[in-house]
Amino acid sequence: MKFETIRSESIYDGRVFSVRKDQVRLPNGAETSLDIIEHGGAVTILPIDSDGRVWFVRQYRHAAGIELLELPAGGLEPGESPEICAQRETREEIGLKAGKLQKIGAFFLAPGYSTELLHIFLATDLSPAPLERDIDEFLSVERIALAQVFEMIQAGEIVDAKTLAVFQLAATHLDNFV
Repeated sequence: MKFETIRSESIYDGRVFSVRKDQVRLPNGAETSLDIIEHGGAVTILPIDSDGRVWFVRQYRHAAGIELLELPAGGLEPGESPEICAQRETREEIGLKAGKLQKIGAFFLAPGYSTELLHIFLATDLSPAPLERDIDEFLSVERIALAQVFEMIQAGEIVDAKTLAVFQLAATHLDNFV
């Protein structure tokens, strides 16, 4: 199938993302307008310590209007590699450095309207190495046993999509921690 962009117009440039409006010719020849969120990409980290506990952050998400329990995550800085970003975010959000960082996958967050690609990492061999948090980050850190995490997912206590997807992607990597 061929989709042809006829024109593209920048609508909004923000700190985290930009929005553009594309006029597109569809494979059947019809035209439509598509709103696209341009995002530089991000990482989500699954940190598991030597006790088999997963390190989470709990933070208020204004768009959802509630606090969510999530895996540490953050956006790529311009020119930053996903690996460097994952290490930085782990240190900023939970105060730990990963001795071993393994990429276990990547996925588009919402490909119907966003370019954001999430890179997923398993972080182990954790040791203290805190970095200062971003000025807008107000979060608490929680350690939860892996078996309890799966119970919380089944009970609907974890509702963050990226966190749920990471546990699905990581399933084959978690045998050593249960």
